[in-house]
Amino acid sequence: AVHEGQVVSAQELKVLLQPLFTQNSRTLVLFLQDRLSIDDFTYFSESYGNRNPFQNEILQSSPSSLVLPAVDCKATRDLLSVLQESGDWKLTNVTNLNISHLEVNPSNPNLLVVQLQPLSSDFKEISTLEAIAENDKIIGRVTMDLQERGIHFSVIYTALRPSRVSRRADVVAGLRRQLMAAEEEDSLSYPPLNVTTGNSTCILFYASNFSLKANRSVLIDLTNATFLTQNVDFSASECSDSNTTLSLKYTNPVNGISSLEIRFIMTNKFYAASARKWFTLDSVEIVQDGEKSSKFNVSSISAPAEYSFHCQLVGTSNLYPARLVPFNNEEKNWDVFISELQIQGFNIVNNQFSYASDCTGFFTPGIWMGLVTSIILLWILTYGIHMIMQLTTNSRFDDPKGPALSVPQTE
Repeated sequence: AVHEGQVVSAQELKVLLQPLFTQNSRTLVLFLQDRLSIDDFTYFSESYGNRNPFQNEILQSSPSSLVLPAVDCKATRDLLSVLQESGDWKLTNVTNLNISHLEVNPSNPNLLVVQLQPLSSDFKEISTLEAIAENDKIIGRVTMDLQERGIHFSVIYTALRPSRVSRRADVVAGLRRQLMAAEEEDSLSYPPLNVTTGNSTCILFYASNFSLKANRSVLIDLTNATFLTQNVDFSASECSDSNTTLSLKYTNPVNGISSLEIRFIMTNKFYAASARKWFTLDSVEIVQDGEKSSKFNVSSISAPAEYSFHCQLVGTSNLYPARLVPFNNEEKNWDVFISELQIQGFNIVNNQFSYASDCTGFFTPGIWMGLVTSIILLWILTYGIHMIMQLTTNSRFDDPKGPALSVPQTE
């Protein structure tokens, strides 16, 4: 029995999934999301009334099911490799979400991997609700296609990291996010993309969510292809002491796009005002099918040459602290979403990120509001004390038993 609050380890997960490898059904479907928690199923279904995003009844209709309240992040991150090692699976990445044209032989082990769209592309919960609802439709569409073809299958629905983290002080101390420059490895992260020249590392790139949206409709999630499966070609990247280009080439990232290249262009210059070198991310270029090129100017991404750069949200949205500004109107067909970006293109030591310069400055809007409010209240207090100190009292008082007090006009 798996109890509420128990975090299933990688070894325990292998034991729990063992029946999948011994049963007659040899088709396994893995639905992988960027973040998900067991609380999402109750939170969104109760908070939004009839707008329950979970409409599938796959758990209820299944002859057997297993719900795990919490699984160790490392276990889910390595789940795909564990499944591949467990048997001679035929791995298929389902991209167009229509498996009717796929050749699925029920007598042989088949592993279908479906990358669901990420939930961390906006601040609003309503956007998360819509993303979960869309993912639920995708799950229903794929499972319905398999059922109509008479194929017996098993389904795993999981995510790379939790969407809701406990706020207890003793738990938060062990779960809080740290930059990858920290000595202790963050349990919620995976290794960064490492570009080497010879025996030395010249570029490090990391993001918890790396997604694009073409023509405002086609979502392209590149997170797993870049960092987990590393189904990306970065051999065209260039490194030097003054100019560095990170080139990421993807083949068939989504149906309708045969090739996609993303270039991060960085420079390292000496600035006399600060008497030191600074590196800047000057622009981001997107090349589709080797012809259609789009360019974005970058704002607020710079750091001392010996540092790395970190920002929680980078993209084309006006709400992000580090924004990608379209060079002209043609670039507005692309939307870019990058979460927890950390990049370094110069002076990398020991194949690790250096100390990170964050995009959030020390004086945030909240700090400025607090300072201004405190100054106003302090000024009111000072003015009040000053007025009280100006009050004077009589130096002589009238005695009813004595003669009347006469106060000259001069006094």
